[in-house]
Amino acid sequence: MKRSKTLQAALMASPDDIEAQFYEALQQGDIDKLMGVWAEDDDIACAHPGSMRVHGPAAVRAVFDEMFTQGPVNAHAMRVRRTQLGSTTAIHHVLQAVIVDTEQGPETGYVLATNIYVNTPQGWRMLVHHASVGSPREMDVPVEHGAPLLH
Repeated sequence: MKRSKTLQAALMASPDDIEAQFYEALQQGDIDKLMGVWAEDDDIACAHPGSMRVHGPAAVRAVFDEMFTQGPVNAHAMRVRRTQLGSTTAIHHVLQAVIVDTEQGPETGYVLATNIYVNTPQGWRMLVHHASVGSPREMDVPVEHGAPLLH
């Protein structure tokens, strides 16, 4: 059953709401729910550890379709650093724990993700998901304002 645009926008009332729906969709292996969090924009983009960046709805869907052939993704946001740029853009730096079943039992890997959200007439939507290999200590390092940048 299709939701009305008004109801859909209410369900995506904040970047945190959309992020929660993104991780729920991963955990459920639900490609339609997952694609529902993305902006209706040809410029959406996604990059996963060890993979090329893809852009556009068809390419993003194909990446997640391929991922879901192995089943749902047991990924959980452990820590989130949030930056809000006015009322139109939000950036979340997320430390994810990804639990994978192996022959030796469950193993936990860590991923650093940058999720960029935009506020659209349909509510907040994801514009970019960029993930790289991480560790549980990644976000423990305090950020000093004015500190020199590497790049």
